[in-house]
Order: sequence, then structure tokens, then C-alpha cells
Amino acid sequence: MRIGLDGIPLSKVKTGVGHYTFELARALAFESPSDCFQLVSPLAYQPAIRDLHELEPPPNLEVVYAEASGLNRHWWTVGLPAYMRQHPLALFHGTNYDIPLFGGCRTVLTIHDLAFYLYPETLQTRSVRRARYRLPIMARRATMIITPTQAVGLEVCQRLHISAQKVVAVHHAARPCFRPVPLNETIETRNRLGIDDDFLLFVGTIEPRKNLLTLIRAFEEVLTKTSLRPQLVIAGQEGWLTDELFEHVRTRDFGDRLRWTGYVSDDDLCSLYSSCRAFIYPSIYEGFGFPPLEAMACGAPVISSRIPSIMEVVGAAAHLVSPTNCDDLTQSIIQLWENSNERRRLSEAGKVRAAQFSWERTARLTRDVYRATLERNARSARRSTK
Repeated sequence: MRIGLDGIPLSKVKTGVGHYTFELARALAFESPSDCFQLVSPLAYQPAIRDLHELEPPPNLEVVYAEASGLNRHWWTVGLPAYMRQHPLALFHGTNYDIPLFGGCRTVLTIHDLAFYLYPETLQTRSVRRARYRLPIMARRATMIITPTQAVGLEVCQRLHISAQKVVAVHHAARPCFRPVPLNETIETRNRLGIDDDFLLFVGTIEPRKNLLTLIRAFEEVLTKTSLRPQLVIAGQEGWLTDELFEHVRTRDFGDRLRWTGYVSDDDLCSLYSSCRAFIYPSIYEGFGFPPLEAMACGAPVISSRIPSIMEVVGAAAHLVSPTNCDDLTQSIIQLWENSNERRRLSEAGKVRAAQFSWERTARLTRDVYRATLERNARSARRSTK
């Protein structure tokens, strides 16, 4: 059986959806060696994906660059259906909110979150308009829908008026590269990036939903109202709607206490997760939230938001705070910074919690959804012939 997956998220530098797409495709291929899996994209892949042979892929995973021109540039309505007519697929998995609207192929759609509906002010207006128009159409046309948490699944049912029988929650996982790194092996990374021995860490795209303004205000409180002098390291590429955040920072004198690294490699991330005194993730809203799980896999004590999706992922292995309460976050930072026993407890609990998630399990559960999708269409076909 040939199964297609959306390769477009792998045409740019990988962040959450790109990592999900690639790790899922690779794990599916290992899980189902008798099936063929194709990552299909009309956009050129990043070099690391084009050179897939260097990543030791299974032989039944293929990367297809289906260059589109003319009308085929309308990928979801013309280009992909045309590709599927020439290269028939049993099923197509849209890993990033989109599926082919024509072509008669059975489809699975991953909806990562509903920020477009719930927190539109944190996104660019054009993106919100596009998503609010397209997503209901995609959700209705999909045979089955996958969400990364039960929390998002419930939102999809309520907001998009989708039957709960059509929606399945399948947790993601931290990638295998995220594991504890001995402290002495992190020194080179920290020296190169100008990072102190003791520091607080945030990882993620710099955009409003990550709530960095609240984190920086809480950090200011720590610096001005206590004798503590931690360094706050913010690792991630700049996203959108950042003017308010950077204007606030410009009016303060943090000196070397605030460090922006930009996008960092996986190796550097492992070193930072493994050597930080605490990892802080005060996001207002998430579909899953990779960084807290990655941090826990590396043994970092975690402070994160008390929101449904994050609570579902981290369980009791993190300190949870209200993302809108700056004082709550400030006190949690101070308490964890000063309490080495609690940091050790959270570190161990986090590693145990992170080990409960794996891409092998994600692939097995996704494969179950594929089976249900094929059976669902088979039942519909039998009813139509009666």
C-alpha cells in the first residue's frame, strides 16, 4: 500500500510541524515495512531532507519533489490531485492542516491547534483569515482527523462542529537526540554562545503566543527585588508581531543578564537543556508543546503554563503556573532557583515522564487511524452499493 504525506513542512527550516512530519514518516516506515510511504512536496526540500540517505532512512520511505508549474501551483486543488492520478495513493495524510480537495483519495488531516480561532490576536491577520476560511473545509472533507492532544481534539469538535468519532488524539514525542548531556560536555556550547554557568532557558519561536513579555517581566522582578543574578537565555528564531516585546527590552538595561541566541542546532539545544538551572515555557496556548518535553528528556527542571494541552503532556513532572500571572511566575522561578532538592526531583520526574512518549508509539497509533480511515471508506462503499 502506498501512503502519501505532506512534505511541504520540510521545505523550510524545521520547527514543530516539520519535526513532526519527518519523525512520523520515518517511524511509520519502520513500523510498516510492507507499505510504501512518500513525502510529497511541490516546493524544494531543505538540503538535509534532500540528502535523506545520510539520515539512515528505511528503504520504504521516499522523498518526492513534485515540481509544480502553471495551474499545478494550486497544489491542493489541482497539483496534488494531478500527481495522485499519475501515482495513485491508498491514503494521503495532511500533516499541516491541508489535504487534497479532489482526487478521490482517502485522507487523514492533522490539526495541531486552533490558535487561529482562540487567539487570533497572536497571529498575523492574513494567516487568520486564510485559516478560518480553509480549515473548516479541510476538516469536513477529511476522512479522519488527528490532533496532538485530547485538549485540541475537544476544541476541534466544539469549534469546527466535527463528530468526536472522526477525531483521534495521538501524542507526539521528543526526538531521540534529546537526552542528558554531561555538564562538562556543554561548556563549549555555552562559551561560544556567551552563556553563564547558571542560567534560565526558554526555547521556541519568538511570537506573541509564547508569552515572552510576561517571562521577561517576571525576570525583571527577580533581578530588581532579590539578590539573585541569573541569566535568561532565549533560544529561537524571530517570528511575528514582536515589536512590543523588543520595544520593552530596549527600554530596560539587562546587560549580559539577557541573552538571545537565535535559532540553534539540535546539538546546542541538548547542551542548553542539559545545563540550564531551569527551563521556562509560559506559553498562552499550545497544541502539544515540544520544548517542555525535550527539556524533560534532557533532565531540565521545567516551569510551564497551567493550560490543558501542556498539563496533558507534562503531567505532574513540572511546576505549573498561570501564564497571565507575572507574580506567580516570578515566585516559581525564585523558589526553583533556590531549591536544589526540588530541581533534582523535577529533573528525575521529567526524564521518567518524557520516556513515556516515543515516535514508535506515535507511529503505531497513527497507523491505527489509517486502518480506521480505510475501513470507514470501505463501509461507506458497501452501503452505497446496497
